[in-house]
Amino acid sequence: MTIYQKKLQEVVDFIESNLDKNFSVDELSKLAGLSKYHFHRQFTAYFGVPVISMIRLLRLKRAAFKLSFRSDSNILAIALENGFESHEAFSRSFKKHFGQSPSEFKQSADWSIWNKKYESIIKLRKKVMAINERFDVKIVDFPEVNLAVMEHRGAPIFLNETIQKFIAWRKSSGLPPSRSRTFNLIYDDPRVTEPNDFRFDLGCAISDAIKLSESDIQNKVIPSGKCAMIRHIGSDDSIGVAVDYLYSQWIEQSNFELRDFPLFFERVSFFPEVPENEMITDIYLPIS
Repeated sequence: MTIYQKKLQEVVDFIESNLDKNFSVDELSKLAGLSKYHFHRQFTAYFGVPVISMIRLLRLKRAAFKLSFRSDSNILAIALENGFESHEAFSRSFKKHFGQSPSEFKQSADWSIWNKKYESIIKLRKKVMAINERFDVKIVDFPEVNLAVMEHRGAPIFLNETIQKFIAWRKSSGLPPSRSRTFNLIYDDPRVTEPNDFRFDLGCAISDAIKLSESDIQNKVIPSGKCAMIRHIGSDDSIGVAVDYLYSQWIEQSNFELRDFPLFFERVSFFPEVPENEMITDIYLPIS
């Protein structure tokens, strides 16, 4: 990574950690160590998106997640904490980008439009992660964990709808993340799997198998065994780079073989409760 690239990445980290603040070009260009006359061009050339567009999309993403995943979310409060001066200004910008007003999105989110709009940021984060590729792989003995699981079956673009249902179930069942560890079982690679065949489990740890009346919830178990583990800090947008590293370069150079259980994540901290660049996800690859 060049000095310029490192400075520009520091700008992105600063933006993601301070989305509730107003940014000036002077402030961001000084942070990058560039003249403001060159900053815009350098930033766009490196990341493929203008800095103002990035800030807007990151703010709208955080707003969308709070609207969808937090039942107590207040639209005006979300508008103000994401740099909008009023409910009306926020509503106009949100509807322009996602085709729904904030209140409509809160009631019934259309994530397909949102995903298309956000594609440029996903590409950016994957690029940054690939450039910064420095993975610390640890070998751990993972203990058995009982899970209550909600299965997502179908196109990845609808995964957020399943997440919304799972959050509501956890809340009603007294199993919030503060009391119960959070896991995902990752069966398929969305890049090579037909959308309707995609499988992804949302789970929370339970002490023992429980009687479940809801048809959407199942008891499952992560078996004890050896795993290769990477702690991923940052957005899910770039987590696939770490997963690819485990499945290709790392496993090929190791003396281990893959065990007959899918890759799984433990969610240590969540967006939007923490900024995306501060999210913590432990990635586990079962091995023998």
